Amino acid sequence: MSYCVKERAPSDFAKPPVNEPREPEQFLMQAPPGNPLLLPHTLQELLSKDSVQVELIPEKKGLFLKHVEYEVSSKRFKCSVYRRYNDFVVFHEMLLQKFPYRMVPSLPPKRMLGADREFIESRRRALKRFINLVARHPPFSEDVLLKLFLSFSGSDVQNKLRELVQGVGDEFLICRLATQAKDFLPADIQAQFAASRELIRNIYNSFYKLRDRAERIASRAIDNASDLLIFGKELSALGSDTTPLPSWAALNNSTWGTLKQALKGLSVEFALLADKAVQQGKQEENDVVEKLNLFLDLLQSYKDLCERHEKGVLHKHQRALHKYSMMKKQMMSATVQNKEPESVEQLESRIVEQENAILTMELRNYFSLYCLHQETQLIHIYLPLTSHILGAFVNSQIQGHKEMSKVWNELKPKLSCLFVGSSNMPTPPLSPPDVRMNPPNSFFFFFLNTAALSCSLI
Repeated sequence: MSYCVKERAPSDFAKPPVNEPREPEQFLMQAPPGNPLLLPHTLQELLSKDSVQVELIPEKKGLFLKHVEYEVSSKRFKCSVYRRYNDFVVFHEMLLQKFPYRMVPSLPPKRMLGADREFIESRRRALKRFINLVARHPPFSEDVLLKLFLSFSGSDVQNKLRELVQGVGDEFLICRLATQAKDFLPADIQAQFAASRELIRNIYNSFYKLRDRAERIASRAIDNASDLLIFGKELSALGSDTTPLPSWAALNNSTWGTLKQALKGLSVEFALLADKAVQQGKQEENDVVEKLNLFLDLLQSYKDLCERHEKGVLHKHQRALHKYSMMKKQMMSATVQNKEPESVEQLESRIVEQENAILTMELRNYFSLYCLHQETQLIHIYLPLTSHILGAFVNSQIQGHKEMSKVWNELKPKLSCLFVGSSNMPTPPLSPPDVRMNPPNSFFFFFLNTAALSCSLI
């Protein structure tokens, strides 16, 4: 869906069809070809609109109150700009002001003092999700607000954003189809809206739980890495122990020396295992958790939009109808009481104004439902992202266990010198049923084989 916005002099402003200021003829968004209610996009088309990176700039500027700055790079506009969190806030406000009937993703919260690295990284990720959802949203992607935010390199980006919206009006005033929205809506639009809202609420709840589980899985992989690293260090410490042997243990001096030498070298493999576990955890954070968070942000913006529809234009429409009813009662009372003609004329004028206001509210209400219908389609276009998320999760598990299994198998032959019989000659590890006969030797074999078995089953 494409939109075209062109500038025109203020003297050329057209008269509005209702009692609400409308935009100049060439400021109006052009009607898309075909059925204007349908979004002719696929998920791949949306994802290919742009890819925006948001990276933290290490240096903090400011004399007393230091702030964090981000480098925002757009693949579409082929440029990088520097933005602060407050720049995102103003951009978000202008989007809401211009597109009140669209899904505008929320921003992460602002934290004034005590922002640690974890919070800053979490906010960076959230800002990246926000700007990518905006850059791929059909109306937003063609709007001058987005282009300015992603390409303007001046220092007063906030004022420039405000200037773009000031005096232009919201989407209702600049969309050619705004006053015709009712004609495109199905007769049961209210029932469809209620059903869609319930469905998306259920989808949100399920994806919220999936995200929670995915975070725990990724976190466990990183915790496992820490445990493996400590395990290897303890083995190395045991092998590096220089405590002299007591006289009664002198007979086993050579055995203990051999064991220590073998234990000391195992820390390398366990460090490699830890590194593989960290890689798997990080990959699942980036490819699984972040994609789930992206979809959750989109679903949350739909829920927010539904609330704006009910508490905003729908509520205003109902209030306008109530006010109109009260005016009509006053008019009837004034006629019965034969009040002065001037008072009656004033009431008549106010009633006409209120009728126009009601007409405007009705048109806005239908336009809001028109936008909701399209935004609901946008949610369903994004739903196949589920397969991308599951694919990333499965691939991460397969690759992670495959790489760790390889290290475990390489580690196993290096344990041969740990299994020494009474003749001080290396013997093969005892099978699991013989654990009672030789617990120390069987422990290492059982530990290693269990790890290898669990990897081979996956």
